[in-house]
Amino acid sequence: MRRTERLFQIIQILRSTRSPITGRDLADELEISLRTLYRDMAELMAQRIPITGEAGMGYVLNDGYDMPPLMLTADELEAAALGAAWVASEADPSLARAARDLVTKLSEAIPKELRPIVLNASSKPIKTDAKISERFDSALLRHAIRERYRLQIIYTDRDDTTTDRFIWPMLIAYLDRNRYLVAWCESRQDYRHFKTDRIQDLKVLGEKYPERRAVLIKGWENVMAKRHG
Repeated sequence: MRRTERLFQIIQILRSTRSPITGRDLADELEISLRTLYRDMAELMAQRIPITGEAGMGYVLNDGYDMPPLMLTADELEAAALGAAWVASEADPSLARAARDLVTKLSEAIPKELRPIVLNASSKPIKTDAKISERFDSALLRHAIRERYRLQIIYTDRDDTTTDRFIWPMLIAYLDRNRYLVAWCESRQDYRHFKTDRIQDLKVLGEKYPERRAVLIKGWENVMAKRHG
């Protein structure tokens, strides 16, 4: 691990806890000598990173500190590039465009020597199935999810039964190369998963549903855990 990456990693470790971490614990986690760790801590303090502590006492990163943007390691950049490539190949067209734009902006913002990691990543997703076809504006759906708008959908299930539903959209789930709209169904008074390519029509209603989205998602996660537990 290069020293620059190691310094970033030290900050990340300190950010993950409010309790003091001893130099020995830091050195063991980073697989370096205690002497090297002390030199690294001295360098971070010289850069005015707000770290409190000293050898033998433990170190704490003061509240309110955040790392400057785009100070990323090679593995973090590769993870971002892989994630964006997966979204570009699996998500709806508008989100796929956003993923490609993200890679372009990321490659322009990082140092030149790191650009090959993003532009010629060593990990890539492979897509073998045809793209999913949807009859609605997926960007509009994502906006409704973020803003908690109620939806009216016309849905055809696997038995070719078509129903008119009023739902509270929570999230879009990706499973086995399929996309599902996870929502609370008003008529069923329960959570339901709607395969997006079976949604015949989708209308965003003018009012927001009353429950907090985080509460709905937590309830859905609990139901799923019980079903598969």
